[in-house]
Amino acid sequence: QVQVVESGGGWVQPGGSLRLACAASENIAYMFRVDWYRQTPGKQRELVAIVGRDGSTKYADSVKGRFIVSSDNAKNTAYLQMNNLNPEDTATYYCALTEIIGTTQYEHWGQGTQVTVSS
Repeated sequence: QVQVVESGGGWVQPGGSLRLACAASENIAYMFRVDWYRQTPGKQRELVAIVGRDGSTKYADSVKGRFIVSSDNAKNTAYLQMNNLNPEDTATYYCALTEIIGTTQYEHWGQGTQVTVSS
């Protein structure tokens, strides 16, 4: 079982930046992709960003141009750089690693890290 730990959350004022990290217990280069999600109470979970094994990236429209997703295989860590944050970005952020072994797909989730944007 791959262990996943998010970190880097906290409180920031509107317009500020945070960088979230998603550390994996195994070689992240073996993962098919890394997804970043966020969720607030009473709302549906939102897929925010994806980084594929090939380095390709995708973003939700709500964060496009402000967030940057990346991965560092040497550190077995993926990152979500969040810039120009606004109160609507307040949420618990999760990363999910998708691993494919043969024809079976596995998802490995972290416990989440809270991001609060307020003045």
